[in-house]
Amino acid sequence: MVAAGDADQSSVAERLGIKPEMVVQEIGWDEDVDDDVRAAIEEQIGGDILDEDADEVIDVVLLWWREDDGDLGDALIDARGPLEETGVIWVLTPKTGQPGHVEPSEIAEAVPAVGLAQTANMSVGANWIGTRLVSPKSKSKQR
Repeated sequence: MVAAGDADQSSVAERLGIKPEMVVQEIGWDEDVDDDVRAAIEEQIGGDILDEDADEVIDVVLLWWREDDGDLGDALIDARGPLEETGVIWVLTPKTGQPGHVEPSEIAEAVPAVGLAQTANMSVGANWIGTRLVSPKSKSKQR
């Protein structure tokens, strides 16, 4: 039998679109990240989340981002480097009222400048919100 908390955490990985066997990379880890979210993702993929020095082709990037972390555009360009063409970047920022909160407008401004599109926002754990970024589809693929 699965405890309610376990069910909530496994569904967080599913809501993030993470499937078994996916290659997930984490950038910006610090002691304030949500370890329950990380554990749910590792359980879902059946392995470890890779760190920012990984050389593999990445399916999903988790970018933990705080107000004082620097230039978000530069971080997104770096995160895109090893990303699979159809890969996803989740920018995970502290919720309103939490230390390091990032205004949604800051993300909205950085995204088009680095050639990405913002597709969704969702709560990720108690103190974090996730913003889903993807490469925009070309006009010919949208038909």
